[in-house]
Formats: sequence, structure tokens, C-alpha cells
Amino acid sequence: MPSPGTTALVILLPAAEPVLAAARRVDPALVRPGLPAHVTALYPFLPDGSLTDEVLAEVRVLAAGFPAPEVRLAELVVTPGFVALAAPALQPVADAVCARWPDVLPYGGRFGPRPVAHLTVAMGGTEDTLERVAREVRPLVPLTDRATGLQLVALTDHGWELRSEAPFGG
Repeated sequence: MPSPGTTALVILLPAAEPVLAAARRVDPALVRPGLPAHVTALYPFLPDGSLTDEVLAEVRVLAAGFPAPEVRLAELVVTPGFVALAAPALQPVADAVCARWPDVLPYGGRFGPRPVAHLTVAMGGTEDTLERVAREVRPLVPLTDRATGLQLVALTDHGWELRSEAPFGG
């Protein structure tokens, strides 16, 4: 569980909100509270207290180097403890972010240096519960959205808060 001061670079995909709503109907505890539907580019990112103007500028420059991608979420991934939608269109962004901050291991290194870009639908739960989530989500995909940029968010005592937005350049 992250603690206050933890930050993340995320890419919001509002068109995927119905997918999270479907998972919440099965079991609200399976959906992470406080953040809308998103693909994580890098979590955890730098500690909130170390976010200098220079770091924020670097995030903006990096995001500006990518055209605003159309993201098609079509592949449902179901593994023990996890339901997600693959987001291959956002892999280049996630890879660039990780390459720019190589000392910051994505997910603390749990999934290697290059985790697959994905939108988490549900985490935790039994195999049966996750299969119920998958049954609810399958009719909702594929879905498409246009990613508009990177958002830097920080966990506070009041939940996740926006620190900075960095629009994609094209």
C-alpha cells in the first residue's frame, strides 16, 4: 500500500470508466480508489518532496515529444489476482518515461524493468471473483480513447492529488 508522498505518472483514459464501474459492481474492493481510469507510465515516481521545477519541466518536454495517441483497449488479461486491459499504444510513452528515470524501478522492480502498459481493472480477489469481473468487462471492449498527456499525481492524507499536467505534443 503506498504511503503519502508517493507519486506516479499516469495517462488518463476516461472512456474506460465503464470498465472500472463494471468491476466495482462485482466487488468495489477490487478497484483502486482515488484515481480515474488510467494507464501508469511510472509508479512509484520521485517522492513528492523532490518534485522540482526542473523535474516538472522534464516531464513536460518528454510528453510534448509524443503525439496524442489513440488508445485501443481490446485485450483483456486475467491472471491470478489481476484483471487488466493491455494498452500497447502507450508502451512507447511508458518506455520513454522509464528510460528517462532509470533509477526509479517501475512498481519497485516487481515486474521487471519494462512492465507491459496496461489499465488495471481489478486487483486482488479470488479466481472466481476475477472471472466474474472478466465476464462483466468483456462485452464493454474493445474501447478507444485519445490520451491527452501525462499527469503527475501524489498521494496525500486526503487521497491522490494532481501535481502537474504535461500534454502530449501532437
